[in-house]
Amino acid sequence: MKPEPQSGLGRAVRSLREEAGIDQAVLAARAELSPSLIAEIESGRSDPTWGDVRRVAQALGVSLEALSELAEELEAEGG
Repeated sequence: MKPEPQSGLGRAVRSLREEAGIDQAVLAARAELSPSLIAEIESGRSDPTWGDVRRVAQALGVSLEALSELAEELEAEGG
């Protein structure tokens, strides 16, 4: 059974990206991922690999721990 995508992770990525003042294309380029994957992560339609999450965190200038903590907080808030 495939795990459910993580909406908290998507919201955390979007929040940090907007805070950094960059768009999805810039984040994708920095993370060396496709813009469509970034969009899918942010919308909660994708369950990215750890490698992808690590690349996104590095591209956003945050640690995996910080990204994970924010994602968990947003997930706990619901939705």
